[in-house]
Amino acid sequence: MSLYLDSNATAPLRPEVREAFLAALERVRGNPSSLHRQGREARHLLDEARERIAAALAIHEEEVVFTSGGTESNNLAVLGALRARPVGEGLAVSATEHSSVLGPARELEREGRPLTLLPVDRTGTVELAAVESALAERTHALLAVMAANNEIGTCAPFAELRAALERAPRRPLLHVDAVQALGRIPVRLAEWGADLASFSLHKVGAPVGIGLLYRRRGVALRPLCFGGEQEHGLRPGTENVAGAVAAALAVELAVCEQEEHARRLTEGTRQLWGELVKQLGPIQLVGLPLEHPRRLPGTLNLHAPGVDGKVLVMRLDLAGLACSAGSACASGSLEPSHVLLALGHDETVARAALRLSLPRDFGAETVRKTVESLWTTLGEPRVKRDSPTGL
Repeated sequence: MSLYLDSNATAPLRPEVREAFLAALERVRGNPSSLHRQGREARHLLDEARERIAAALAIHEEEVVFTSGGTESNNLAVLGALRARPVGEGLAVSATEHSSVLGPARELEREGRPLTLLPVDRTGTVELAAVESALAERTHALLAVMAANNEIGTCAPFAELRAALERAPRRPLLHVDAVQALGRIPVRLAEWGADLASFSLHKVGAPVGIGLLYRRRGVALRPLCFGGEQEHGLRPGTENVAGAVAAALAVELAVCEQEEHARRLTEGTRQLWGELVKQLGPIQLVGLPLEHPRRLPGTLNLHAPGVDGKVLVMRLDLAGLACSAGSACASGSLEPSHVLLALGHDETVARAALRLSLPRDFGAETVRKTVESLWTTLGEPRVKRDSPTGL
């Protein structure tokens, strides 16, 4: 038996995307910056991929910057935007951002930039009063709020955030980490008011190593690396043409199938949580209630009292169930989850959380096997109950 419930970390390469990737590898013989025939053909494939992604996301092709993934996109957005601004300008970021946003933000703080960490409530929703207060200071050039949290599945209140930005005496840029959002909630960059947005396309079935940064036309960024004019001068180096071709198909499929995929994930999550509560008893749900409209489909973060999350992950792996104790990028860390700490939980809970993120082929049989694996690994529960109680 082998079960994979770690889709927030990565999704399997989709078969049709794999075919497109291999076909592109066969076709690409030159460098897309070269002027000869082979180079022009590579350039054509790259430009076509850029156009297809732009069409799927309802943006302009000039606003698509290819990167290696979400981490590079986040770094380029945060560091690039601030370093293109005067030294006295800073940024405000939510306390539950991914480390690839918080890390650059702290680096900018060490460079002398003002940094405001925006608190979140018990559900992981950024506190709007804190956003309003930060925007009133006039010194912030960038606001960073992720579209959907990778650990607990809380989605941002974009209508309220955009209203706050419009009321600000001086509107900063809005950066959105949309890595977990694509394919599961509608990605509406213009409606969100996003000026920058990051995507990691292996999350939707593209090969690992290809991502993109949406940069609204007119937004100034400084590159992180130097040595070439590729990607509008923002990302030097020979482009990953085959990866871009595969990514274009993966993005198109993710957008086209989003509504049905979200429906299936939502129903699967509801069934799984119901069975877990019925069979395991003393477990608690972290974040928003399952029925809340701002909960990311397919993500469950739960806490089993008295259990270390990382130890449980290893025991479940031995039982054939792949899941995680939080962000995959922090999986080797011994530190408690910064996301759960930001929600107000103590270190015991922050170390005990288990994240289950459902795959595309999730079904009733997977529910049964998942519950069976957890029941066996945790041992027979001391108490059973009929309904969940959130943390």
